[in-house]
This record gives sequence, structure tokens and C-alpha cells, in this order.
Amino acid sequence: MFPMGSNMQFAKWIFTLGLLPVAGVPMLALAAALMSARPALAAGYELAGTYRLVSSSTTHLDTGEDVPDEGAKGSIMYGPDGRMLVLITYGDRPKAESAAKLTDHQRVQLFRTMLSYGGTYEFDGKTVTHHVDICSDEIRCGTTFVRDVTVDGDRVTYTTRPQPGPIDGKMIVITLVWQKLR
Repeated sequence: MFPMGSNMQFAKWIFTLGLLPVAGVPMLALAAALMSARPALAAGYELAGTYRLVSSSTTHLDTGEDVPDEGAKGSIMYGPDGRMLVLITYGDRPKAESAAKLTDHQRVQLFRTMLSYGGTYEFDGKTVTHHVDICSDEIRCGTTFVRDVTVDGDRVTYTTRPQPGPIDGKMIVITLVWQKLR
């Protein structure tokens, strides 16, 4: 009735119906239980867990070219509390001798070749929705990402909706394959 991430709508619903003043403490207990509910199981698959990135590829919609993202590494974690975190790195990343010897150019390259964010999530068996409330670049904060999902055993494949590419603005679709860790 109230999916994860809709805690505010639920609180407004309780207040609008006037149930809080009438029901008092028992209603608060019910509200707390519903707001902390686990994400729904969909199609018999529980998303909660930690996953390792197996592959990443980008399809350029104007040409149909599918380009593997060489050197992509990543982890994504879904908690049973409805929160998630993701970190993905791409390509040949610079490595300095130490943090103290890291140059500004290396810092820029490291930042350009990573993506990280966290927030709440919803999973219905066909899509996963990330509601971003913390991110490494401040661009994603406050946004929502919807990924189409297919599940094959412990492998989960995410396909983004068409979106402008970060380099040239041309429309792309990104496919990420994740392996659930045991």
C-alpha cells in the first residue's frame, strides 16, 4: 500500500485522516512499523544483499554500437532497510605512490572515472528505483534513477532508460550485470 520511499506520503495520510490525535500511541507504533518495512519481494527474488559488477556496456542509440566499458569495477549494496549504496570505477585509473604524492591531474582523473551515490530504493521485480540523497558529485543528489531489471539466478541485469551521454550528450543506454555475493 505504501512502497519504500513513501514514508512522507504515509505520514501525510495519517495526519490528513486525523488518525494521529485519535489513535495516539498505538497509531504511532503502527506508523513506525509500516515505515520501516522491508522492501517487497518481487517475483520471489529478494534484492537485499551485496553485488559485484560483472560487466558494463554502453549502447549508442544513434549508431546501435554497443561498447563494453573496459576495466569497469564496482559494488552495489541493498539493505533490508530499503537503503542502497553504489560505487563504480571505469577504465585505466591512475595510481600514485601514496596519497601525499597524488597530483591534481591524477585527482581529476580519479574523480572522472568513478560514480558513487546512495539513498533509498524500491524494487518491484521488473524495475529498481534509486532515490538519491548522497552522491560524490552533487549532480545526482535529489534525483531518481529507474533501471529495468532482469534476474537470472544470482545475476541481476540493469538497463538504464535512454539518457544523454556524459561526454557528447548523444542518447545512450547503459547495461550493468551484477553478481550477488554469498
